[in-house]
Amino acid sequence: MLDFQKLEHAQTLAQAIVNTIPEPFVVLDDRYHVLAASRSFYSTFNVQPEQTRGRLLYSLGDGQWDIPDLRVLLETIIPEQTAMDNFEVQHDFPDVGHRTMLLNARQVIYEDSSTRTILLAFTDVTARRAIEREKEELLSQTEELLRQKDILLQEMQHRVANSLQIIASILLLKARAVTSEETRQHLRDAHQRVMSVAEVQRHLHTLEGIDQIDVASYLSKLCESLIASMVGEGRIAIKVMADAGTVGSEKAVSLGLIVTELVINAIKYAFPADRSGALILVTFETAGPDWKLTVSDNGVGKSASDNDGKKPGLGTAIVQALVKQMDAQLETTSSAAGMSVGITQATFTSHMPLAS
Repeated sequence: MLDFQKLEHAQTLAQAIVNTIPEPFVVLDDRYHVLAASRSFYSTFNVQPEQTRGRLLYSLGDGQWDIPDLRVLLETIIPEQTAMDNFEVQHDFPDVGHRTMLLNARQVIYEDSSTRTILLAFTDVTARRAIEREKEELLSQTEELLRQKDILLQEMQHRVANSLQIIASILLLKARAVTSEETRQHLRDAHQRVMSVAEVQRHLHTLEGIDQIDVASYLSKLCESLIASMVGEGRIAIKVMADAGTVGSEKAVSLGLIVTELVINAIKYAFPADRSGALILVTFETAGPDWKLTVSDNGVGKSASDNDGKKPGLGTAIVQALVKQMDAQLETTSSAAGMSVGITQATFTSHMPLAS
């Protein structure tokens, strides 16, 4: 009688322990009949104790627990491995709906008996999986939108570059057609300004939409284009020296326009007659956020009397406006040995030479 009472007490304690588990939990015998189930199991799956205890797990709820993945876990995996964690099962339960569950199973083997008991715990991750799927869908949609944006950006850059090339070609054709030398020169200058912007667009298109321009490569290509279109081969040399680094496309456009104006000006006025060793030097130096752009030549320089009674030309006005827009300072030095124009961002100490 005492042993019977102890057994009853043990069963009561075991059931109390099972009921304190917050997640659905069942205890099965070695033939997969339910020995005990937690209150959360009954409430989660909408079943009653009298319809559950002592019954085959697969037959509960008119067979709603006869799940192929669950059979694989209990009949194949557990006998071989004794334990299994986070075994995922998906199933549509009547009156409950679709559920995704993680199953944790343990096989209890007794030393003095050939029977065994299986402990089976359920973690409902339906909401978690739904959130994960929603995140994946949002990520996929975001990636697709970014891909479309990149395609549109590249297409826009391609169209802008083509349009600039067309405008530049029209300006050049008009320059050849007009009879006024002054008008012809203005059209050629406008052509070079458009080409400086087109060169930025070409770099952006080459870099597949990356909004950063390699300064050395950009200035070199730009100056090569300027010298080739304006000067007879070999009459004036141009050299570019630039620190390694990149700048944003907007800043590159401003730098390119400034270089275009200053190089055009040097080509026009620094070398009024052919001379040996004629050189225009373009340098770009950086030190952290600070930078300095210099365009110098070894031409005839510019005397104070050259400006007497003359209004600044369009090129000078463009350079001054761009310098102000970039929050930089402009400094011009001139002598019989040549002229130098420096545009400086903040305080900068130059380490590059001038044309000589």
